[in-house]
Amino acid sequence: MSPHAVFIYGTLKHGGRYHHLIADQNFVAEARTAPGFTLYQPSDYPAMVREESGREGVSGEIWEVSSACLEQLDQLEGIAEKLYERVSIPLAPPHAGRAVEAYLYLRSLKNCPHLGSTWENPDAAS
Repeated sequence: MSPHAVFIYGTLKHGGRYHHLIADQNFVAEARTAPGFTLYQPSDYPAMVREESGREGVSGEIWEVSSACLEQLDQLEGIAEKLYERVSIPLAPPHAGRAVEAYLYLRSLKNCPHLGSTWENPDAAS
């Protein structure tokens, strides 16, 4: 079965607290979403949403993961609980046109800090 391309922008990235879940998968490249996405901080993790004012897009990483790993990521991201949904998103050049999915936040972001294009990972070594 072919791998699934996933755009990672938070705790799964290199240095993140959940990176171990994808560490044995295939890192492709650092990337950025096309404009129209931004990040908020609802808790100790970031939440990416569609937002017209997100002109810079969101920075992150592209990973190719197995179907088994994707199922594990769906559990982590709370797909069944409707915390996030996994959807196809567009990327900015040089990765524009590449088929990739990302996790978009589904719950209210009222009173949550707006982060913009990049999540500063508190778990990463300084």
